[in-house]
Amino acid sequence: MATTAPLLSLRGIRKSYGPIEVLHGIDLDIHPGEVVALLGENGAGKSTVSNVISGTVQPSSGSMTWLGAAYAPANPRAAMDAGLGMIHQELKLLPKLTIAENIFVGRYPMRGGRLDRKLMEERAQAGLQRLGLEISPRRMVEGLSTGRQQLIEIAKALTLNARLLILDEPTAALGGEETQLLFRQIERLKADGVGIIYISHRLEEIRQIADRIVVMRDGAKVQEFASGDVPIRTIVESMVGRSLDRMFPVLPPPGEKVALEVQNLASTTGAFRNVSFTVHEGEVFGIAGLMGAGRTELVRAIAGADPIGAGEVWLDGRVITPRSPAEAIRAGLVLVPEDRKLQGLVLDHSIGENLGYSNLETVTRSGWVSGKRLKSFAEESIARFGIKGRARQRAGELSGGNQQKVVLAKWLARGPRVVILDEPTRGIDVGARSSIYDLIIGLAREGVAVIVVSSDLEEVLGVSNRIMVMAQGRQAGILDRKDANDVSVIELATS
Repeated sequence: MATTAPLLSLRGIRKSYGPIEVLHGIDLDIHPGEVVALLGENGAGKSTVSNVISGTVQPSSGSMTWLGAAYAPANPRAAMDAGLGMIHQELKLLPKLTIAENIFVGRYPMRGGRLDRKLMEERAQAGLQRLGLEISPRRMVEGLSTGRQQLIEIAKALTLNARLLILDEPTAALGGEETQLLFRQIERLKADGVGIIYISHRLEEIRQIADRIVVMRDGAKVQEFASGDVPIRTIVESMVGRSLDRMFPVLPPPGEKVALEVQNLASTTGAFRNVSFTVHEGEVFGIAGLMGAGRTELVRAIAGADPIGAGEVWLDGRVITPRSPAEAIRAGLVLVPEDRKLQGLVLDHSIGENLGYSNLETVTRSGWVSGKRLKSFAEESIARFGIKGRARQRAGELSGGNQQKVVLAKWLARGPRVVILDEPTRGIDVGARSSIYDLIIGLAREGVAVIVVSSDLEEVLGVSNRIMVMAQGRQAGILDRKDANDVSVIELATS
């Protein structure tokens, strides 16, 4: 790649917010037809670099060139017009518009001064088919799963015909099959000379997709690898600046008593059917499967968030079959949802307020919220769960890992018997993942039954005593830890 002129060059890029400098003189080149993995923990500066390139953030100093000419986009539209596209980690689709309208929003194809809806839908359909997404472009985005919305964001970027794409956590909500479809598209884009900046916390993907690796830490570029074929441990140690003893904690043996039992459960929509399993106290029970297998729909039904069509849910030997989340919570069963920003937190409210909403009996006096109690409760939770933030700080200002800790903290403070975690480390860096895993294992040691739903196969294998694999809405099998590996899980998931 070094023999070709770079598409994009950054030299000495710095960014400050007031007296705090968050980028420290970043140098970076992206050449045609290469994938550069930009890695680092949350807060390392990856997103800030991406936002500078895409025109969302203006650098404090330094310079950029694009196709050999000076480049300083005033806004994202200027970057897009120049030939740079970005897929953000956080979904930015408009729920009240159709899929096609979302894909072409701001750049609708026109004919005779009017929207050419037929052409728009044909182009949208072509983009969706490239990703193996069989869905009508006329469908509204509202109600689609997080994984499907992510694929639509990717299809939107593919229609830009950009010379450089920035992909920020593009597979965070995707299963293995959907990820491989995306990788095939990336290979085609590379063959066409498109440069790609690829940001991901799924380090196992990097060896498959990256030509080079650039590692950031604390706003600085600290390491560059000339190949993507680098051991994961080496990458992680470079990211965190220390040696790692282990990726996953040691699992304690589960207890004998059954805490949760699900009997012949079926959804009202057909998303899953005839699912039965037990979870013992002190057990971590993993649920794996491809996107669309019915994993999220299943745990939402168990937690009372979605209606149950048939079957029963038992907790500590008695039927609870919750009809609402409130019923499940009162019984001692809580769900940490896959989308912490939309379903887990009120981003504009403080950490303390978010913690208090799920624990009103703890922070109120005579029916009124006690400021003193709320402050004390919030500070205690922040210290207990290692949340990097202050009680009065807006939840939206926190990193993804710390937001997830707030969601966990607000439910674990209730002392539940069963905790369901849907994609607990989605979009979270390696360091924060480790602390989440420690929390999961800590719950198991306390005798709590834990269910972990994850699209990350390494994760579900690493933290689970047993794994139930789902395929097309049915229970394909349950594997003991000693029998579970990537091959056995994938075989069941595709059966």
